[in-house]
Amino acid sequence: MTRFLNLIRLTTILLSAALINGAATAQTVTVADAWVRATVAAQRATGAFLKLTVQGGDATLIAASSPVAGVTQIHEMAMSEGVMRMREVTGGVPLKAGQIFELKPGGYHIMMMDLKQPVKAGDRVPLTLTFKQANGQQITTQVDAEVRGLNGQAAMPHGKMH
Repeated sequence: MTRFLNLIRLTTILLSAALINGAATAQTVTVADAWVRATVAAQRATGAFLKLTVQGGDATLIAASSPVAGVTQIHEMAMSEGVMRMREVTGGVPLKAGQIFELKPGGYHIMMMDLKQPVKAGDRVPLTLTFKQANGQQITTQVDAEVRGLNGQAAMPHGKMH
């Protein structure tokens, strides 16, 4: 009987540890308002913008990719000595659990270069985002971003003026 009780205790401990560990690593990323700026005929680069929210713990956006671009990088635009500068972010962008982080024009964004073709307002662009969780594991999220006009406005249905 004692052996049976010890087995039940051990099973309970292992199940509890698995549940606690699972809760600590079960992270999800919500992506909202994903869009890409349209390009003109000879333009070879554009930006993607979106809002990210991580649930279940902090994470870091470490990479992005898209089949429409030969090179996709995470960039930051920032003022330096009165000049706006753009640079690739090394090490990723840290995201705090439960907080919305916005990649937007004039700040952090996804830079897509060596475009394989122009992207037009109304098109959709697939993006794959890669995140590193606090426990070191990586997760990916697929996004279908709307292409908006050069001014960042959504395409209007044919025949509509805005």
